Amino acid sequence: MKVWDHVIETKEGFVLRKVKVYLLSRKERGEVCEFIEKQLRKGYTQPLKLPQTALVFFVGKKDSKK
Repeated sequence: MKVWDHVIETKEGFVLRKVKVYLLSRKERGEVCEFIEKQLRKGYTQPLKLPQTALVFFVGKKDSKK
């Protein structure tokens, strides 16, 4: 474990919800996959064992990269 590792505790009665999935372009999907793979290799994150989704936001930078 690392000093920034933490557990996400849910409140009693919490129920997982399915949310609307927004389609990504092929390029956006590739960027998300590349980012996730990099974070996994560094050990900054690990695969989630729950069937829960999370939103992904793309923020444009001055150099036109996301």
